[in-house]
Amino acid sequence: MHTVRAYGTFGTGHPLRARGGRVVLALLVLAAVLLTAVPAARADEPASQAAYLAARLRADPVYVTDQLPREIPHSTAPDFARLARRTGVPTYVLVLAGPAGSGKGLLGAVHDRLGRDGLYVLVDASGVTAATAYGVRAPADDAWTVASYELPYDAGPLRSFERFVDVVAQGGAEAARRAASARERYGDHDPADLYIGPSDRDNQSFLTGVLLTAVPLSILLLVPYVRRWRGRRPGATEPTKARPRSRHPWRVPVAALTAAAAIAVTASLVFDQTRSSAAPPPTAADLTARVDRVVEGLKAEGLRHDTVYVDPESPRVLSSGRLSELHDRIRAFARSDGGGGPVYVLLVPQISEDESAGRQDVFTAAVHKRLGRDGLYVVADPLGGFIDVYDYGLRLDGDRLSFDLPESISFGDRKAEQADDHALGDRLDALMTYLDKVPRTDEPATADAYAPAPEPVANHALPPLFSGDLGPGLFVGAVTALLALALTGGGLAVVGAVLRRRHPVPQPTSGLPFTAPTDPSPQYLRRTARTELGALADEFTDATRNAAQGDAPTDTPDAPRPGILSPARAWDCFDAAMLLVDGDLDTLGAPGPGDAALVAVVVLSRAGRAALRGEAGDLCCGVNPLHGPAVGRHHVRVSAEGTRRRRLPVCEMCRNTAVADPAAVHSLLMTLPPPAGDGGRVPYLDADGPLTAVPRGIPRLIDKVRETAGVQ
Repeated sequence: MHTVRAYGTFGTGHPLRARGGRVVLALLVLAAVLLTAVPAARADEPASQAAYLAARLRADPVYVTDQLPREIPHSTAPDFARLARRTGVPTYVLVLAGPAGSGKGLLGAVHDRLGRDGLYVLVDASGVTAATAYGVRAPADDAWTVASYELPYDAGPLRSFERFVDVVAQGGAEAARRAASARERYGDHDPADLYIGPSDRDNQSFLTGVLLTAVPLSILLLVPYVRRWRGRRPGATEPTKARPRSRHPWRVPVAALTAAAAIAVTASLVFDQTRSSAAPPPTAADLTARVDRVVEGLKAEGLRHDTVYVDPESPRVLSSGRLSELHDRIRAFARSDGGGGPVYVLLVPQISEDESAGRQDVFTAAVHKRLGRDGLYVVADPLGGFIDVYDYGLRLDGDRLSFDLPESISFGDRKAEQADDHALGDRLDALMTYLDKVPRTDEPATADAYAPAPEPVANHALPPLFSGDLGPGLFVGAVTALLALALTGGGLAVVGAVLRRRHPVPQPTSGLPFTAPTDPSPQYLRRTARTELGALADEFTDATRNAAQGDAPTDTPDAPRPGILSPARAWDCFDAAMLLVDGDLDTLGAPGPGDAALVAVVVLSRAGRAALRGEAGDLCCGVNPLHGPAVGRHHVRVSAEGTRRRRLPVCEMCRNTAVADPAAVHSLLMTLPPPAGDGGRVPYLDADGPLTAVPRGIPRLIDKVRETAGVQ
């Protein structure tokens, strides 16, 4: 009975047995729940970022982070929303600090959490980085391809999203065509940048400075130089003091000033860029939103219970177990003797596009000021993996925190570089161990004064064009103008030498006394006679043509100018010279006329050209007719033997020699080879021919030539 009762008590159908079955079943269900709860919680940890973002999209289909105010201010959310409505399908946009996650993997996790079909788009500071369509027809991949290929890197995220939306709105066929065209066109190179940087602006300023000085100075230097060279070029009339200067000397300076003004205006129109980025200027609220969020997050959890802030937008790098251990270590450090205190750990990304321009010291100072609590602030970047420590009011050795903090903690080792979470859990644990060993001080630490982050508007604003490297450019431009003058002078000298060989030109009158030889060779006389008579023929022909037309301007080099001589004088000189060469310049070649006749041709040709210019030319130098016009008469010795003197017309050089050293004048007397070709040279005054009339003037020389030729 007892056995049966006992068996029956727990057997099938007995009340006690039924009650025990329900208890066992309840225990089994409870065990199953407990066994599945832990994996579920652990599976939920990596998805906390997706859960947070899904909650944001549930409230608004466009979410713009507050961590990119310098590139994508939070206030641009309405612009993204306006563009998203143009796709024609439900569109959910996440604008996050990149790399914000695994691209399409993050979008898939957010979609699973949100549970709504549509086009999901991920945008970071560079533009559209990922897009996936769930349950709708949208050419997401082709639109992303077009936006990536057709736009340069500096186009900006808003413009990239706009291009993406436009392609989606065109439909699948057109999107596929544009994607193929973009890959073919930009497959090997990127489109040209839309913006320039500070270095490009420096180059523009430098080039503007070079042009501002090189061009005007070149005009001021080269135009007069070339004009003077043209006056001396082969075939040009010999410049003299009797020739009037230009009636408009102000033209060259005005042209230089006009060129400078034109360059300045043109440079301002061509180099009109004012910004180095497409980023719109943020508002004051944009620059404080992230700090406010961090501070409010710390206060919401209770500063005494949780001093660790984990950025919900970033990938999770600390598991719940790691967070619990970190809290325990922080509470232990706060209770430690001799200088312990609160530790605030901020797991927040630090990038150049945030409000502090990626400077952890500026971010920490802003959080400390806003929170109003002293302590040790630790910034751990979940994206970059860096750890920085800042002491505000604790009694810790500042050098050990600033300079002696191990690199394995600050930057991580090779293992940390390869880990997705940068091994931040292990490194933060090592940091707390290191803090326990940091020597304590008698006085609390004082906050260092950090330079503020650059203003966002100024950070993207280009310096003015007329600044920076403009000064060095002005100097280089001046040097360039001088170099251009030197090169032009050298080039014109070469050209002049070539032209003189092909088309010999008379030498300037002022230089004749210094260049004319005392003992000219027959070759020199033939060459000079051909040059002088050819120049007289050209000038006489031009003067005759201009006189016939009756419109010769007074400042034309080839035009005759009124003087004290009759125009008939030029004709008489030309006629007499042509008589000496039998009316043909070709006879000046060897053997040609004699040496005395050649000298007479040179003298008459120069006198004729002087008459065309209206210059007095009755006398030429009697010491050496090749010296050119005479300035007066003077008694000179014409022989080294005896003291016999003759009153001869002399040029300025011979007159000065006769006054300073009378005994040396005879050495300047021109001599000619003997007619027979034997014996020594003879003074030209003793040679046969018309030269004996030279001391009596040009008119007497003309008559002598005509008498010799038998012409009345």
